[in-house]
Amino acid sequence: MRVVVAEDNALLREGLVLLLTSAGHEVRAVAGSGPEILPALLEHRPDVAVLDVRMPPGFRDEGLRAALEARERIPGLPVLVLSQYVEESYAAELLGGGASGVGYLLKDRVGRVDEFLDALERVASGGTALDPEVVTELLSRRKDSPLDLLTPREREVLELMAEGRDNATIATTLVITERSVSKHIGNVFLKLGLPQSDSGHRRVLAVLAYLNNA
Repeated sequence: MRVVVAEDNALLREGLVLLLTSAGHEVRAVAGSGPEILPALLEHRPDVAVLDVRMPPGFRDEGLRAALEARERIPGLPVLVLSQYVEESYAAELLGGGASGVGYLLKDRVGRVDEFLDALERVASGGTALDPEVVTELLSRRKDSPLDLLTPREREVLELMAEGRDNATIATTLVITERSVSKHIGNVFLKLGLPQSDSGHRRVLAVLAYLNNA
């Protein structure tokens, strides 16, 4: 898998490159500042981009801006965004343009190699990967939203959907059957008033509803 990495911290950047190459991926380019990101992505057209949210020169949201612009210029470009802290507005903005092939992880997750690589694979294949801490933060700040209609179990299922988990993984995590997972997901769709469409698209809409009502 071809990857472009954008991270200003030299130690973390080199660590990411080493981790990715050790896992069999090809790092096509690295960027150390915001203005370097988009040209690298346009030139190399990677299978997935791994970007820090805050990059020089302003250390605000240069990485996120570059990711959003890149997805406009290269429709469907998978992007995995890394952040030092939980900033749910960034996650909502990233997913607001369409939740296919996007991820938002805290940098601490990189140290959990298997989890990071699993998230990278999910994003590259068109799925989503939201850090569990981001999901928890979103849920804790939620007030008076349509999500209040969900039962505790349905909220658990939706949280795991937001993390990008498939039905089998959700069933294993919650120690329930896949049939039960499907039933809970159906109830989530119904209570959130999501239109009839393919289940993959409805899952994306459910995650967006979750974010937009946080």
